[in-house]
Amino acid sequence: MATAVRESLAKARRSAVHLEMRDSYMRDDPEFIRWQQGHREDPADRASWWRSWLDVVAETTARGVSMRRARVVSEPLSDYVRYEHDGTFTNIAAGEEVRWLPRPKARDLLLPALDFWCIDNQTLILHHFSGDGQWTGPGMEVCTDVALVKLYSGAFESVWERAIPHTEYRPA
Repeated sequence: MATAVRESLAKARRSAVHLEMRDSYMRDDPEFIRWQQGHREDPADRASWWRSWLDVVAETTARGVSMRRARVVSEPLSDYVRYEHDGTFTNIAAGEEVRWLPRPKARDLLLPALDFWCIDNQTLILHHFSGDGQWTGPGMEVCTDVALVKLYSGAFESVWERAIPHTEYRPA
């Protein structure tokens, strides 16, 4: 399923933004389970945590593409979002900017129902998840409808403006 995102990022020229709004994703992910069992990545041991996704991020940002990720989160954080927060230093090391927005601070924003990527303000990749955070239906849906891209891009920017940079965010 990640193929749509990877292919779009390979073609990106200016920007790639990602909005995440769920409190839980794929709780059967082996890395999440390891984290629950006490494993923590060592920032000083880059070889132990660098993975193929981070290669994609590094290659994309090295071409001058701005990559930004915003997460709208409930506080206190769910275990899964605490796991994401704990590992976000890897995204930043690869060149991505990440911000966090506590859900109450988004109360007056009209946000889409689906998480998404928007590439160069032209390609929208919608993420379809079940209630328990598993991929469902089409998984990822690629859309180039100009009006929909504009709505989703605007939603991302409204979150980004209010969100707290990762280095400053202290989860409740």
